[in-house]
Parts: sequence; C-alpha cells; structure tokens
Amino acid sequence: MKVYETKDIRNVGVVGHGDSGKTTLTAGLLFTAGASNRLLRVDEGNTITDFDEEEIQRKITISTAIAVAEWKKTKINILDTPGYNIFINDSRAALAAADAALVLVDGVAGVEVQTEKVWGFANDFKLPRAVIVNKLDRERADFQRSLDSVQETFGRAAVPIQIPIGAEREFSGIVDLVRMKAYTYTPDGDGKGKEGEIPGNLADAAQKAHDALVEIVAEGNDALMEEFFDKGTLDAEQIIEGLKQGVRELRIFPVMCASALHNVGSDLILNFTVENLPAPHEREAVPATVNGAEATRKVATNDQPSLYVFKTTADPFAGRITFFKVFTGVVKNDANLQNVNRGASERLAHLSSPQGKTLQPVTEVNAGDIGAVAKLKDTLTGDTLAEKGLNITYPPVKLPEPSIAFAIEAKSRNDEDRMGNAVHRILEEDQSLRFYRDPQTREFLLAGTGQQHVEIVVSRMKRRYGVDVTLKAPKIPYRETIRGFADVQGRHKKQTGGHGQFGDCWIKMEPLPRGAKFEFNNEIFGGSIPKNFIPAVEKGIVEAAENGFLAGYPMVDFKVTVYDGSYHDVDSSELAFKLAARKAFKAAMQEAKPALLEPVMNVEIQAPVEYAGDLMGDLNGRRGRISGMETRGNTQFLRAQVPMAEMLNYQSDLTAMTQGRASFSMEFDHYDFVPQLQAEKIISAAKAAKAGEEEEEE
Repeated sequence: MKVYETKDIRNVGVVGHGDSGKTTLTAGLLFTAGASNRLLRVDEGNTITDFDEEEIQRKITISTAIAVAEWKKTKINILDTPGYNIFINDSRAALAAADAALVLVDGVAGVEVQTEKVWGFANDFKLPRAVIVNKLDRERADFQRSLDSVQETFGRAAVPIQIPIGAEREFSGIVDLVRMKAYTYTPDGDGKGKEGEIPGNLADAAQKAHDALVEIVAEGNDALMEEFFDKGTLDAEQIIEGLKQGVRELRIFPVMCASALHNVGSDLILNFTVENLPAPHEREAVPATVNGAEATRKVATNDQPSLYVFKTTADPFAGRITFFKVFTGVVKNDANLQNVNRGASERLAHLSSPQGKTLQPVTEVNAGDIGAVAKLKDTLTGDTLAEKGLNITYPPVKLPEPSIAFAIEAKSRNDEDRMGNAVHRILEEDQSLRFYRDPQTREFLLAGTGQQHVEIVVSRMKRRYGVDVTLKAPKIPYRETIRGFADVQGRHKKQTGGHGQFGDCWIKMEPLPRGAKFEFNNEIFGGSIPKNFIPAVEKGIVEAAENGFLAGYPMVDFKVTVYDGSYHDVDSSELAFKLAARKAFKAAMQEAKPALLEPVMNVEIQAPVEYAGDLMGDLNGRRGRISGMETRGNTQFLRAQVPMAEMLNYQSDLTAMTQGRASFSMEFDHYDFVPQLQAEKIISAAKAAKAGEEEEEE
C-alpha cells in the first residue's frame, strides 16, 4: 500500500448503539471507495471488518477492526467498533487512535443508551463528530423524529446538513443543504449519487433547513456573523469554511442521512470525512509524560519516532498482532524502538496497514497514521514505543473493572495443562478480562463485562486453542465473625508413655470493626505461659479461624487477648499450646455470638429512563439499598449496594427486563451481616456438603 503523508490521513471511529449498522456502513464506504469489489453483507458473513468466527456466527461486532478507504487522494482509516454494552469498552480503547467519530443513530429507534455512552467517549477524547441517521429505508423510519431525538439528547449543535428524499422504502436520495443540490442513488449500487436539482416538494423544507444551518455556522464566527447580518445569508464557500471550522471546534455536529444496507449516501459521507474532519496534525496536542513530567505532544513528522499501542490481537497462526498509532516521527520497516513502559527493545519487522484481518505491507508509517506489526516480544495494549533515549509515554485508556465473574474448570487433564496458556493469550487481546484464583474458594475465576463476554472467551479457547472448559457460578466468599464477647479456657492434656502433652491458656475474644481482620494481644504477666509458647497460641487461633466455626468460612474482624494460663516443665511444647489455643477458640465461639458475613457490591446501572421503576423494584427484591439516582438525557443512572449472592444471575435478568438496552458495572465494597433466614440456609448447605465429602472419603 502507498505511504500517505500526515495531511492526507483521516482516522475515523464508527460508533453507535448495537445494530445501528456500523459494520454495514463500513462495508458500503469500502465498496464505494473501491476497497472491495462488491457490496459485502453482515448476513452473508463476508464483511471485511467482522471476520472473527464468533462475529460471523452471532452477526455482531465483538472487537474493533480497522480497514482503509482511499478517497480523493486521502487515506481514511475506518475503526469499526462494537456497540453492544458488554463489548462497548473496546470502542473506548479504539477511540484513543481516532481523530474524529461518525456516530450512527437508528432511523427507527433514534438515540439509544449506548449512543449516549459512545458520545461520552468522544467527549472524553475531544473528538469532532458527525451524526449519521441510518436505516432510513426501514419501515417506520422517520428522519425528523430521529433528529428530534438527537437534538433533545445532544443539543441544537447537532444540526442537519442533509435531508432525505423519500421515506421508508421510497428513500432514494439526499438533499445537500450546504450546496443545495440533490443526489439520487441506485439501491445496492456503487454508492455514488447522481447530482440534480432539489425536488419541488422538498424545496421549502430544504430552504428552511438551509437557513437554520447558515445561522448555526455564522454564530461561532464574528466575521461570518457580520456578513450574515448584512446579507441575511452566506455564500456556499463561506458556509463550507464555517462548517469545517465549527466541526473542528466541537461547536457543530452535522447530521447526515444514509441507508448503509442499500449503500445510499456513502459518497457524501466520504466527501464529508475528507473535507471537514481533521487530519491528525490539525488536532490539539495529546497528553504525554516526558521524563516523568506531564507534557503534551503535537502530532508531527519532523520529530523522533514515538507510537502508542491501542489494540492487540492473538492470532493462532501469525501470533500476537500489535495495532498502533504513530504520534511523532516516521516509523520505518525494521525499526528498533524501545518499549518505554517495560524497558525492552522491539524490532518492528514487516510493517503493515490493516485491512480487516489482512495486513497490507508498507515501507513506513508516518505520524498520525495507524499501522500493525506482528510478533513483538513484550509489547501489550497501552504501551508506548519510542526512539531509544526518548523517555515519553502516552496515557493508556482506563477501562472499568469487570462486572461479573465465573468459575472456570478444565474438562480434562489435557485441557487443564493448556488452559493457562490459552487464557494468557486471550488476556493479551482483551484488556477488560481478568483471570485469577480465589484464595478462599480456590477456584479459577474468569471475569468479564457480561455473561456473553465470558461465554465468547470460552468458545474462542475451544476454537483457537483446542481447550475445553466449563463455566459455573462462582462460590460466594462468605466470612464468619462474632457479635459478642467471650472469656474462656483452652486446656490440652494428654498422657502417654514417656513425655505427655500439656498446654493451658485463658483468652478473651471480642469483635472488631468491619475490615479490621484480626488482632492478637499478649497480656501474660509473671510467666504463667513462657514467652516462647505465645506465638504457638497465636498460630493455633489463626489456624482454627481459617476453618471457621459455623460453616467452614474464614473468621475475620475479631481480637484475641491471651491473659493467663499454666504450663508443665517437661510436657509443655509448642504443639500442646497450639492445640490448647484451638480448643479455646472453639469454646469462645460458643459464647461470642458467631455470625456470617457476605460481600456487598457497589452496583451502577445505566438504562433508559422508562425502566427505572422496574429496576428499583428488582433491586429491592435482591436486598439492595439504592444509594443514588441521576438522569442524563434519556438515560437513568442507578447506584445501589447489593449482596453479591443476589447478583450472580443479574446480567441475564437485566437483559430480559430492558430488552438488552441496559448495562451495569459492579465492584466489591464491604462485608455485612447475612440476615438470619439466609444464614441458616447457607450453614445447612455447608454442613450437608461437608457430610457428603466425609462420606466420599470413607
């Protein structure tokens, strides 16, 4: 592929709610630009950017893919991002490499929950953006209703620069409100409109919309405002220049029309991208850390090379593929760069420009461009590579912690041996996953943003690496504690032939505040227990506490004070005092009002406003306490504290309650007492499980 200069590059993220048509639009843009020889379809499983087996099977985008459209001597790197809530974090990570965004809105549904979320991501990165009202060929599609939804949510700065010709099945063309021309299309054609005059029945509507656009364009520019007051309008060239300036200053968010499925409007979107969206060097400087101090760096070719890795994929054949954006300098084939984060040297052999899963070789990658390279040794997503001696890092994108975890178990010994390597490779690819072992339950846990997310990982492990595993709900890491005080004796005496065993201690046990764990206090005076046996008393208490008292869960938040005891010159030993301490622990637990604790999670839910009542009722039924509510646009944010035990099946229940239009995040907050009724059930189940284990052993 040809090497492009920075001024001739556009990096555009295609974002929006799931099923708004992002991949289909990308396919249309690529066909119109000649990057594919026919119009590819999601339903046929042959699109350039949905190439993963899981994406083809499920007909949804799971992770961001990059493809290139060459249009009017400009290279457009299109980042086709996921829109479903459980994969939406990948969109955020991808936008770190974008310089602008095309936000798709369904022409039937209007603005949806994830539309608002990706708009927020674009705000975070200060990206210029345009809104594309897609699917205008669909039954019940309505451009005006969708526009009202967009303006209600994002304000009047979202102004149409196009209106549709025809509606639903009759949607056949677009009126360009800037140049006041009409473009008609052949459905499923090459995406290039035939220019003509505006139809008579749309003349008044087009003029009214044109006047509104001129007013918005003039508002942010004093010279244009003066001209507007003098003449009552602006020339086409002034509108074009004012619109370009307004888009780049985030004052104007143009609204366009399309039917991605039938390739209507693709050429106008490509034209808009080239003419109005900024080249990388036209953006403001990006934040960076230079020699340990906060700084900024402008995208520029005449500087030492530095790049940021925004995505990694694990290919079973090609190995690890690293996707990067060059911020400064020119990266040439076979360049040796330093991974600044890890202090490792990397050789970038066989540089490529990504076209879906195909990597097209290039000799060099200029500042502002996106490239890919295979088989880097140590580099992962979020890392910065730079010329040796250039101590610069670009901040990695922060993703929220996973909201749901599943216990993962290999089906066979062979699978168990290979599971670690397979999971490790997938973790390199997906930054929103976590894999760890619960120290209490000793289960391996795989945590992700939703049940479907984790299921897809399991499916990939089997398809790519031949590792078969099963998923189970994780065990709840309950804890035990005490509510009362105890003052008891623990005495261990055993006489056998020769030396006997003797240990005797008096302890006080009392509760501590939540989170204090364990304290041991020695108040022995006068040597009733020799100093060298005191650690054995503590060890006996700690070991007994590990196995709990009520249901076998570890004991926390209690204090033990040893204050008296006795010993025997010959028969006392560390073991005898450890056993005496265990007996004291059990005796104390009988008196100290033992209780069960459960983990309580901080939960935040984002959902359309109309579901708020149902969601609050459901959380109350899960023993949840609502801690806050906030409405932003059409989205309700609910915050609550809910016991973990009540949240194990929440993902599927939330999807059912909201038709998949809501998302949630969850993190551990604190431990709290389990209500008596639930505690009795947990204790009974634990005793039954223990009895079953003992029978098996016999």
